Amino acid sequence: MERSNNRRNDELRPVTITRNFTKNAAGSVLIEVGSTRVICTASVDDRIPQFLRGKKQGWLTGEYSLLPGSTTIRSPREAARGRQGGRTLEIQRLIGRSLRACVDLETLGERTVHIDCDVIEADGGTRCASITGAYVALVDAIRYLVDKGALEKSPIICQIASVSVGIIAGDVLLDVEYVEDFNADVDVNIVMNDRGQFIEIQGTAEKHAFTVDQLSKITDLAWSGISQLIEIQNQALQQTTAN
Repeated sequence: MERSNNRRNDELRPVTITRNFTKNAAGSVLIEVGSTRVICTASVDDRIPQFLRGKKQGWLTGEYSLLPGSTTIRSPREAARGRQGGRTLEIQRLIGRSLRACVDLETLGERTVHIDCDVIEADGGTRCASITGAYVALVDAIRYLVDKGALEKSPIICQIASVSVGIIAGDVLLDVEYVEDFNADVDVNIVMNDRGQFIEIQGTAEKHAFTVDQLSKITDLAWSGISQLIEIQNQALQQTTAN
């Protein structure tokens, strides 16, 4: 099928990661994936949840939100409704699980890293962009802790990124944007580490069931995209930024 900007089926949208995007968080980035834009921050709290008391380890947790003007039809603030929706809870749990998979919580020590992902413009793939950007914010937060002597070494044990893959009219497409996601027969979000190992696969047949062969094509295409995202993360992390 013909894609916007004449993208190939195996091509990512343009990706930009801007570090130190906000002033106060230990790590912060703006990640732009096509028209999707997410602010990801990593803040450090020298406390741990009650259920971890005495276990001599830290914790990492994620939060996610769509800002009201991020979609064509205003997304009401969930705080105004008094509770978070099921989609929000699902995504922020995914973000937390994904980032915890790349951290040795014992080495982190008795502190909590809060990952906050706020979508300022949504055009598909917001959860994947959040995870990919949040990893960079996390690295900067850990570097901050090491630099000030709060940690002897980094607890990060691997690198992670995430991408979506869809099947539309029989075509397997990498990094689907909203108009493609809306029409997809199959929608899959995949998180992997830099060793090519899976952290999470979220896949749904929206209209038609899919085969093992199609799933293999989906995961192969996802790894191709995630490999590119990992390189983009590394390039961003190598850049010198003003504090």
